[in-house]
Order: sequence, then structure tokens, then C-alpha cells
Amino acid sequence: MTELLPTQDVDEVNPISAEVTDDSSVWGRLFPLRKKLPFIELTDETYTFGRGEDCSFTFCASMFDDPNQYATFSKHHFKVFQETSYQGKLMFIQDLSSNGTFVNGTKIGRGKKQPLNNNDEISLSLKHLKCFIFCDSNSEQNGFPPEVTSRYTISKLLGRGACGEVRLVFERGSCEKRAMKIVQKKTFSITAKLGNGFLNRIKSEVDILMKLAHPCIIYIYDVIDTDEALYMILELVEGGELFDRIVQLGQLSEQDAKFLFLQMAIAVGYLHEHGITHRDLKPENILLANNENRCLIKVTDFGLSKLVDGNTMLRTFCGTPTYLAPEVLRTAGSGTYTSAIDVWSLGVILYVCLVGYPPFTEERKDHDLQTQIVQGLYDFPDIYWKAISEEAKDLVRKMLTVEPSERLTIQDVIQHVWFDDLAIRTDVHELLNKARTAGLAMGRSEALPKPSAMLTEDKAPVDDPVVNGSPPQSISSLSKAPSQDDETVLHDKSLARKRPADEDFPVLTKRLTA
Repeated sequence: MTELLPTQDVDEVNPISAEVTDDSSVWGRLFPLRKKLPFIELTDETYTFGRGEDCSFTFCASMFDDPNQYATFSKHHFKVFQETSYQGKLMFIQDLSSNGTFVNGTKIGRGKKQPLNNNDEISLSLKHLKCFIFCDSNSEQNGFPPEVTSRYTISKLLGRGACGEVRLVFERGSCEKRAMKIVQKKTFSITAKLGNGFLNRIKSEVDILMKLAHPCIIYIYDVIDTDEALYMILELVEGGELFDRIVQLGQLSEQDAKFLFLQMAIAVGYLHEHGITHRDLKPENILLANNENRCLIKVTDFGLSKLVDGNTMLRTFCGTPTYLAPEVLRTAGSGTYTSAIDVWSLGVILYVCLVGYPPFTEERKDHDLQTQIVQGLYDFPDIYWKAISEEAKDLVRKMLTVEPSERLTIQDVIQHVWFDDLAIRTDVHELLNKARTAGLAMGRSEALPKPSAMLTEDKAPVDDPVVNGSPPQSISSLSKAPSQDDETVLHDKSLARKRPADEDFPVLTKRLTA
């Protein structure tokens, strides 16, 4: 029998109530990638999906933010099924639609089928309209300890860094999407490992991280400590990285940069107030809530800095330490630093946001990259900086000051004259208040004053405007949002814009040490 939840009335659909079972008859699971779609366990040989009421699963318009998306679905849109061969049971997906079924962004083609593999993403009509992710029940948990698999279903790889990897997971029981960061203990410093009370130190650091609650900080739901690794269960943010946004646009407008950067400064200020220095701030570690130019940001990849080996952190930059402070480079990551290193990194990020290329680059002919950073050698060439305000340049200068004691503090940054912009401050304040309210609704205690503006009430579900048997609407009328690649850190990254050639301007550098 099918394990589908009721689908005809969206108010009866509870996508978080389906329990993940260990039933041996389950050959696959479809986890929802949209909030109003249910979790589905596959036990029968064949399942059909579409608008038709004779399907195993029937979509309705209220399951989607835009009912026009639903209108593009066919009566029978796709099916998933098992076939028996000499190799055993094989799983397939077949496209039955007019407008297309996509697997991992590639259109199958009407009437065609292809193998369905673990962690395949299924999209309908448009490749960015992701609906389900398929998990093969025979392979989804391989290689993970029972302390993790008993609580989470492990899915696709999202990224990989110096300390480990990040995976998409679904919480058992609720099917809520989360990100799981795996921090390998082999990356911990020798000093930490040999020191007294190593396990107590881990617990102490984790306890600090678990208490953090701020709208602009990635929320940590859970930490599972095993012999080999720490498994950190994190809030999943799906708008992509700031880095990719800059590459896509070339640069941010000064006002958009101000809107996002104020949030970054507030978030880092919150970390500093709690005694945490990030140490690895860069655009790849600033996540965006959605595709809008002005949206909520989330700082990620903070914490455990006292346990992770300094050389491991340096390797994060793969030989191009663009965002590292001078004092870190001088001691090759083995010195003692203050939170001023985060202010330097934020200064580099602001520079990149405003013009789309970094202040320090290996493309310069007169100084190598490390010399540029250690001596504070950078410039503001008119070809890109002419339209940027003097206040923005002044903030960059005061953040990219070589001597840490003379560098702005993070509170100085927040109070800088560049942020004397009532409209921006008001918009950011209202955004954070709304995010705080949403966090409280999820049981989190966000660290902000009582909000001055509450969220507007949710709109009532839109009535289904299309009869199930009617032909699907053409997709040409739908706006095509840019597709977001989840695996954003599995490739080499570089900014599209480059620093002007040396001959393009007479004064190459400004040595700023104060």
C-alpha cells in the first residue's frame, strides 16, 4: 500500500508529520524540497505524480507559492518505479509531461526514462522548481555512525572545506531540512588534543555555540560528538553565497552593499560580545536567505576556533589568503590574535562588494600577495571607484589598517558615518525584527530587542484555479528565476572582475598603516 499523506485539501497535509521508518519494504524515500509538499515512503512498485486524481500522488495549487506553477503540470507528470533485472532491483523515473521533468537540472524528455539515483533532485516544468529529493533506502546512511543515522536521514553533499564536509540531512520524525557540518577531530590542534580535559574543552566550546541565537548567525540545532568527528546540525540557508551573488552581478550597488554589510557587522559584533572570533570571514561564509538584492544574511563557519589547528585554517584559503589579516600571515597562523582580525576580513569583503575585485591580488607586478597584505598596499583606482562615496572609502581605509590596535573595532564600524542612513538602518532593523519573530515561532530565543514590527499574517491558501483534467499551461508565462547550485564550494572560485592593469593609473598603491 502507498504511504502517501492526504493531498486533496492542503490544510490536511502536514509535511512534517510523516515518520521515517526502517521498514524493509521501503525501497526509496522522497523528501520534500517545498514546505507544503509531504514526505513520501515508496513501497509499491510504481508511483505516478500529477494533477490527475487517478495519480498515486495528486498535486494541488495550494502546495505552491505561485498557482501558475501548478498550472504547468500535466495530468500525469512523471512516475517513479522499480524494475527487476539480473542486477537486482533498479529504480527509474519517467517523464510523462508536456513541460518537462528534470533530474538534477537536466530535462528527461517526454516518454523517456532514466535511472533514479540516491540524492537525485526532481524538478517540475522548470529546472529551478525543485520538488523532491530521492533517497535510496539501501545507501542513504552508509558510512555514518548510528548516533547520527538514528536521528537524521543523510542526503546529498552540499560542500567541502578544510575541516570536513557539509551535507543535506532530514530530521527523522519531522522531515525538516537541515545542514550537517562534519568537523573531523583530526583537524584539532595537537595542543588541544594533549591538553588536560580535552573532552571537557569540546563540550565547553559546543555549549557556547549552542547558546548563540541571532537572526544573522546560522542557528545550531544540535551537536553530536563521536570518537572521530563532531556532527553539527545547522540551519539550512538556500539563497546561495555572497560570493556567487557578487560574481553574478559583477559588483553590488553601494546601497545594496550597505544593507548587507550592516548585517554582517552586527552579526560579527554579536559574536565578539560572546567572546567568539570568527577567523575565517570571507564572502563564501556569508549566506543569503533568498535571491533578492536586499535580504537577510547569515554568517556561517564560526566556532571551534580554539580547537582547530591554525595551519588547517590557513589551508582553507588554498594558498590565496586574500581575507587574512596581516598579523595572521606574519605568524603563519600560529600566533595569538584579537578579534581585530575579523574587522580586517570584513574590510576586504566590503571592498569586494563595492567593486567586484579584491584589494590584494596576485596579479600585481610590483609586490607579491603576502607583501601587499602585510604592508597594507592597496588602492582605489578611479576606473571602478569614481562613483563610490568618500564615506565608504573611509570605512575601508579604517578597517584595512595594518596595526591591529589602530584598526576600528566592530562597534566603531557599526557607528561609522557611512551608516548614517536612516532608510537603510530602518530597513535592516525591520528585517531583523521579522527574522526574530520567525525564530521565536520556531522555538528559538533570538538575541534582539522586542520587535517593533511584527510579521504580517499569512495569506489564506489560494483556491485551485485549474481543473485537474485541463491541459497544462505553457511555461513561457512564468518568470524564470536563476537556478541555485547547492554544491557551491566544490569548485575553484574566482571573481569575474579583475584589478585594473598597472598601466591604467599612475599611483599604484597607498600604504595605509594608520
